[in-house]
Amino acid sequence: MSTEETLLNLDFDKPNTAITPPDDGVLSLSSSAEDICLVPEVGFEGNVDSPGVNRESQPLLGGRGDLDVSFNHFPDDPQFTELVWQAEVAIDNGIFPERIYQGSSGSYFVKNPGGKIVGVFKPKDEEPYGRLNPKWTKWMHKLCCPCCFGRSCLIPNQGYLSEAGASLVDSKIGLRIVPKTRVVKLVSETFNYLRIDRERSRLKRAITEQFPNLRFNRMGLPPKMGSFQVFVEGYKDADYWLRRFEQEPPSERIMDKFQLQFERLVVLDYIIRNTDRGNDNWLIKYDAPASRGMTDPSEWSGEPEVRIAAIDNGLAFPFKHPDSWRAYPYHWAWLPQAKRPFSQETKQLVLPLLSDMSFVQELCDELHVLFKQDKGFDRGLFERQMSVMRGQLLNLTQALKDGKSPVQLVQMPAVVVERSKGGSTSSRFFDSFQQRFQHKSPFFSWW
Repeated sequence: MSTEETLLNLDFDKPNTAITPPDDGVLSLSSSAEDICLVPEVGFEGNVDSPGVNRESQPLLGGRGDLDVSFNHFPDDPQFTELVWQAEVAIDNGIFPERIYQGSSGSYFVKNPGGKIVGVFKPKDEEPYGRLNPKWTKWMHKLCCPCCFGRSCLIPNQGYLSEAGASLVDSKIGLRIVPKTRVVKLVSETFNYLRIDRERSRLKRAITEQFPNLRFNRMGLPPKMGSFQVFVEGYKDADYWLRRFEQEPPSERIMDKFQLQFERLVVLDYIIRNTDRGNDNWLIKYDAPASRGMTDPSEWSGEPEVRIAAIDNGLAFPFKHPDSWRAYPYHWAWLPQAKRPFSQETKQLVLPLLSDMSFVQELCDELHVLFKQDKGFDRGLFERQMSVMRGQLLNLTQALKDGKSPVQLVQMPAVVVERSKGGSTSSRFFDSFQQRFQHKSPFFSWW
């Protein structure tokens, strides 16, 4: 037996197991029970790493070379591309994403090389009912209540697309309340992986230690696809500031600014039909006056500002209106701000866009490009999602024209605007649509 063959006799949790290099250049794990291909497409090259990247200290990751570099590249947004690249560099240098322990899914604070949090990453396979969700609460929910787990109106395990879709809608309309969110691929040993994936990485490391010139197409753990949302600083839960506003009412000018921001949140949530909007998953940033002792706003040093950030948009874009057990209401509908009619500023921002059928179709087309990235994409379900969204747009447009308030908007009958079956793809802007009202209500209603 040659020296090379002797060094390849590695233990891999199985007795009488050996790694042998076959003639076709593919290394595989052989045993008496089964043949499992663990290390596909292996070749020998003189240089393994890219210049300037030190991967020897990260045996489980394999560096950014494991990623499709073009996937995380956004030509239309170089600033976001740079932010994701900085996160990848940080991971390469051992600054790993940190799991967020709140919530019911696996989500992570992502840092830059300086250790500063720059984003929130939510992998697809660690969503509430994903196969690698590290939180046991949803696993127990699914195990003990299989007949009523999850939201029956949503497509399972597509929350990462919903997060990015909400950002797309926000940017398209110009609301500017959703932190920039896009779909990326990241890899980190702090993510939740199957044991076999980690063992494969260790095996590859053992092989490369013996054969430095050996190159694997994927050196470390497999990259995860998910949503990457830019981290916003200086914000607190809406519930915190809403209580403070009751105890220490700001000036009328500040509350007018807050009202405009609030209306943008209403517009966003209604369009995407958010099924998970409580007062704990949208944020408020309030720069209070420099001196609380001064009662005259003209004496303040600088004009205070108030901003809203709409985060946690992963449970939106349903393919039907809720009609089973829960209504999934918008909890902002109980706030006093929801009783005021929509402002003229909001009407001027939203109405010209939503009244343009070309704009609506363009929005649907861009969402189609985004959603079809998912391997489980279903064109029929996507069209049903857009039918719900078009119905929401129709109601919102009518409410703005009629001078209604947010609370009156959410009381309007649920409507679905479906594309007629006779519509021609080549003349989509002239397609006819038909409206259908939903008469079935959830068992637990909220009005």
